Amino acid sequence: MNRIGIIVVGILLALIILVSTLFVVDQRQFAVVYALGEIKEVISEPGLKFKLPAPLQNVVILDRRIQTLDSVESRPIYTAEKKSLVIDWLVKWRITEPKQFIRNNGVDIRNIENRLSPIVQAALNEEVTKRTVGAVLSTEREKVMQGVIKRLADDAKSFGIEVVDVRIKRVDFSANVTDSVYRRMESERKRVANELRSQGGADSEKIRADADRQREIIVAEAYRDAQKVKGEGDAKASTIYAEAFGRDPQFAQFYRSLDAYRNTFRSKSDVMVMDPSSEFFKVMRGNTTGAGASVKK
Repeated sequence: MNRIGIIVVGILLALIILVSTLFVVDQRQFAVVYALGEIKEVISEPGLKFKLPAPLQNVVILDRRIQTLDSVESRPIYTAEKKSLVIDWLVKWRITEPKQFIRNNGVDIRNIENRLSPIVQAALNEEVTKRTVGAVLSTEREKVMQGVIKRLADDAKSFGIEVVDVRIKRVDFSANVTDSVYRRMESERKRVANELRSQGGADSEKIRADADRQREIIVAEAYRDAQKVKGEGDAKASTIYAEAFGRDPQFAQFYRSLDAYRNTFRSKSDVMVMDPSSEFFKVMRGNTTGAGASVKK
């Protein structure tokens, strides 16, 4: 029984030692093999690997995927026109040289993030301070991010990492200038609105004046055409009257006298002082010679 127990214990110890010599490297990882506290090998190929049992050799696993570093705090940055901006950013990075990374930062990713964050902030300050607010917000925003990447290249290489991308997430004015900026924006919008309103008023007056001119032209042309038609009608009427009255001049005279009486005594309040023997009352005095005969006809 003692021999069997010893054999079992020996087998278990052998298995434990064998297991301690095996480790798996994932395709998303670097495996750094230490021998007596020194880096002996960096394994980047995935699969089942072997090492000497501890404490002769130890393995540290590093993540080779892209990591994200966000801005820890938003500090104001002054532009070329002395305007204070608050910028939130993020940096995408990954480990490219595991040995260099461990020598400078250890195996804890938080160490590299604590060292990289102020460097990114300083590079961003240098890029923003030589540009205006409008350039940072729109026209040269991409140039700012590319400039930060170039400034980080040397430091990243010394850390054993690669900066993949830098992005500006948010740009805002600091609290002490926000009110003044909003007031200036408001006054600018009012100025533009007043200009548009003035332009609209001028256009309105121009349209109204043109409409009035066209109306006057149309009315004048209509009056001209009406007078022309009226003149033609009066001429035709005169021709007809002349032809009709030319056949009996005495009747024409009698008709015109009646028409004159009708126009003269139209209103009861009309008063005329005339000699009854005047030519105007010739028809009323009964002197209808010729005219009466015409009426009888």
